[in-house]
Amino acid sequence: MIIRRWQAPVTPDLKQIRQMFFLEGLKPHEEILEENQTTKERKFPFDEVRIIAEGEIILDIVGNKVLLKEGDRVMIPSNTKHTIKCHKGPAKSLYASKVS
Repeated sequence: MIIRRWQAPVTPDLKQIRQMFFLEGLKPHEEILEENQTTKERKFPFDEVRIIAEGEIILDIVGNKVLLKEGDRVMIPSNTKHTIKCHKGPAKSLYASKVS
């Protein structure tokens, strides 16, 4: 897992995040979670790239939890089991697959 924390004073909006993915050749998908909502455990056969657009989420990878805030970006390696919980919500994030 690689996390890049957003350092600029203004966080990117959904349109800007879509553009960032587009420039990397990735097709983004939007995911919205309500406060305290948790996804089922999942794993994908590809690397997952996710950027938080609004709110905060807790990413749980095999019991290791990390708080991600607006603008933060995470790359989750393929076949890594994980869940996502909305910490402050609702939370919106965009994710895309990245073939390694």
